[in-house]
Amino acid sequence: MSAFAIAAAQIASVAGDVSKNIETHARAIRAAAQHGVRVLVFPELSLTGYEPTLAAELAFTRDDPRLAPLAELAREHHLTAIVGAPLAAQPVPHIGAFALSDAASVAVYAKIHLHPGEESHFSPGSTPLVLPWDPHKIGVAICADLTHASHPRACAALGADIYAAGVCLTHRGYDAEAELIAGHAARHRMLAVMANYNRPTGGYDVAGKSAVWSPAGRRLAWADRSADALVIATRVEGHWRGTVVRL
Repeated sequence: MSAFAIAAAQIASVAGDVSKNIETHARAIRAAAQHGVRVLVFPELSLTGYEPTLAAELAFTRDDPRLAPLAELAREHHLTAIVGAPLAAQPVPHIGAFALSDAASVAVYAKIHLHPGEESHFSPGSTPLVLPWDPHKIGVAICADLTHASHPRACAALGADIYAAGVCLTHRGYDAEAELIAGHAARHRMLAVMANYNRPTGGYDVAGKSAVWSPAGRRLAWADRSADALVIATRVEGHWRGTVVRL
């Protein structure tokens, strides 16, 4: 069996410019494919930037035609790209993660645990999402989900051995949430992957430092604050190894 690799894409997004952000995602997907990545995780709301006031206007549906170029790339390279965007709902959208892959339909996760203040622009989801990628199962998380122990526990109960989170973390919040995700990894014996922005979005001074943690909770690899990068975890002969590749 060939080695399995999953990666966090650390990128910047242009506020509200979906077309430009799709180009950035496409470059990351192509680079990931060149490095054998099978699953690629992007930051929270990566297709629009973390822009709550624009969410309703820019919200995506599950079969949104704007996803088509990235879905085609995912199929071409036989990988799954987990991209972030507002998910259309009433009365206000969810914070969504769209899993684009070889599958006929798009798997969608709606963030369950909102950060204080997000409820003005977003509604919470209710159902965990675990994606199968034989022999692994990947629990999908978005930012504040990490602060609730019930979320990784629910993913683990559904068989997840990988916990993949798209986030928007500032310097102020990074250390606490990194400690939390490391703890979740160790507690549930899951690899953990966290994809963060590397440039300001939504008025927030983000921390970068996207990273991967072993099932023992040890940080295997991480990007610096400002780099466009892939942070890759590869399973080789029963062990996880981490590397960073600049985009």
